[in-house]
Amino acid sequence: MVKQDIQTRKDVHFLVRSFYKKIRAHEILGPIFNTIITDWESHLDLLTDFWETQLFLKRKYYGNPVTAHQEVDVKMAHTITSEHFGLWLNLWFETLDELFEGETTWIAKNRAQKMSTMLYMQIYQHRKNKS
Repeated sequence: MVKQDIQTRKDVHFLVRSFYKKIRAHEILGPIFNTIITDWESHLDLLTDFWETQLFLKRKYYGNPVTAHQEVDVKMAHTITSEHFGLWLNLWFETLDELFEGETTWIAKNRAQKMSTMLYMQIYQHRKNKS
């Protein structure tokens, strides 16, 4: 199969669905995501909007990922660790490598890596501020 770069919303949607299929089945990450997310269809649409915004700079996503992840950490009794973000990131890279290649694919990896660090740091800071 010849891989192409991520070029359209349809590509982003395919990436997001393929990736979260793996997340939902993952032995460590699956229970977290499957506990928190009750409407997968709307969540996948939201994540498609998020990644389309990130990759194509088209303003489709208007949420706050920092607050959302801090709330998940609270719901999970502050058990989210950097390992969870590492596992998430490894699956993201794996999915990208299986499906796509090119500049936008590289950007998707780069943004996810930066985001995972920032989100974990924001969760950690939120815990400290609540103590």
